Amino acid sequence: MSKVNFKPGNMLYPLPAVMVSCGDIDGVSNILTVAWVGTVCTNPPMVYISVRPERHSYPLLRESKEFVINLTTRRLARIADYCGVRSGRTQNKWKDCRLTPERADTVKCPMIGESPVNIECKVTQVLELGSHHMFLARVSAVHVEESYMDEKNTFHLNDSHLIAYSHGSYFDLGRELGHFGYSVRKKDHQKKRRRYGKKG
Repeated sequence: MSKVNFKPGNMLYPLPAVMVSCGDIDGVSNILTVAWVGTVCTNPPMVYISVRPERHSYPLLRESKEFVINLTTRRLARIADYCGVRSGRTQNKWKDCRLTPERADTVKCPMIGESPVNIECKVTQVLELGSHHMFLARVSAVHVEESYMDEKNTFHLNDSHLIAYSHGSYFDLGRELGHFGYSVRKKDHQKKRRRYGKKG
């Protein structure tokens, strides 16, 4: 396979495109869309977002040291894009997008009511790395939409039609290829053997 040595850059795709709400639900708040976001640690549960200091939300994040990660869905794709390209300096994104600010449990930031998952975060460290500053945060609470819970209290997040961001475009997540660990499960291995007529 022939390849070209491309210039160094951010080529780690796809990424979650999330809407981050920050500020104070009783005062000034804003929403920004972030794709530079990810999981850091399971125990304690930690995440990060990376934000340019020029962004309108940066001082709100820096001063409050709190934010909420709101997962986005197919239905929220256009809104997520709007919240990423319009500035809170001139726009009230809550009103423009008809989003519902809901009170969180552990932070002052509003949660987005239309999002299926809201992750409350408290910043533990800010790393000034270059064009973006990374906000490392501890997850202090998680809220999930009740309609995706079944009778066994299992959360079916993938039924919400989550979206991803890849190289400048948004994508609806497609067909499921398998569950974690499916490649080594004995049952799957036996099915493959029967399918290809292999013995023993």
